[in-house]
Amino acid sequence: MSIPRNVELKKGLKDVYFERTESSLIDGKEGKLLYRGYSIHDLAEHSTFEETVFLLLEGSLPTQVELNKTDSELRKARQVPDTILQLISLIKTSHPMDVLRTVVSAMSSLDDDVENNSEDSVKRKGLRMTAVVPTVIAAHHRIRQGDEPILPREDLSHAANFLYMLFGNEPDPFDAKLIDKDLILHAEHGVNASTFAARVASSTKVDFYSAITAAVATLKGPLHGGAAEGVMRMSQEIGTTENAEPYVKELRSRGGRVMGFGHAVYKAVDPRSVHLKSEAKTLGDRKGQPEWFSILDAVTKVMEPYARRGLNPNVDFWAGAIYYLLRIPEDLFIPLFAMGRVPGWVTHILEQNSVKDLLRPRLDYVGPSDLKYVPISDR
Repeated sequence: MSIPRNVELKKGLKDVYFERTESSLIDGKEGKLLYRGYSIHDLAEHSTFEETVFLLLEGSLPTQVELNKTDSELRKARQVPDTILQLISLIKTSHPMDVLRTVVSAMSSLDDDVENNSEDSVKRKGLRMTAVVPTVIAAHHRIRQGDEPILPREDLSHAANFLYMLFGNEPDPFDAKLIDKDLILHAEHGVNASTFAARVASSTKVDFYSAITAAVATLKGPLHGGAAEGVMRMSQEIGTTENAEPYVKELRSRGGRVMGFGHAVYKAVDPRSVHLKSEAKTLGDRKGQPEWFSILDAVTKVMEPYARRGLNPNVDFWAGAIYYLLRIPEDLFIPLFAMGRVPGWVTHILEQNSVKDLLRPRLDYVGPSDLKYVPISDR
């Protein structure tokens, strides 16, 4: 029989506070998100991903000199050695997130300073990882198609260079700016599952690469990073705006989940989603494919009665449409999420490294007790 205990379970560790942070503030009731005190609305409209990287890692907005230095460091760190490209070739049939996880882990072998968890060392590695992840994602996609990887260009922004390496053409400035905004919106979001994984790993005083590997592995899960991919599959199944209402009602009647709605934290509208909604409409019109926005917009109207239950569109609802319209393959949607989230992970690794506590929650045992061992010959 189980041992009776007076234990209050916090399923999913919901509303459990284990540490303090200066990285971001999420107010789920108000639909508010701040990076280092700055509104996500201001950052999305006026900042760049490079500037946001500096803000998260350093804690303040950069001066022009500081931004130029960070931007230069990111541009110079984009290349990956041939050994990494060879590794990608060996596992090219794997899911892009599996490839990314493997490469992130393997990168530790190329760093002579692996065990150094000082603040300066982690920031250096963080910038390097931020710069390299787009190269890895694009190189793997081209290699698996039988194409040669395209070398990164130092004269392009972080977002523009990714699209260039992926498709082989210098991107439309509007497309590059849109990816830049998407990366800003995904850069940091409190102690979500992948960030928590990175912090748990870091609490053991493990090296930087191990912590990032844990984060990448966790992000792959469909309950965390897979919503954008699911949204576009749902849109394709719906097919037309007229079918949105019967599709959603039938899905909900059998207990199905409408992808891209609801969030573990936000009960109000996800503040990140509002920036991508207008961009998705503009992009669809510009690409001559307005139907995808129309279908998704129809879904939001059908779901309006459920908003009071916290089922509002989240950031991935519109992100999926944007990625699709930019011809980014669906299995790269989660890697693109990772591409934006690296600086957020680095920020939390820095914070966790600054405290001594090992993250070690407990489980309430409800199994049998004091069973008598029976030798195998008598079982």
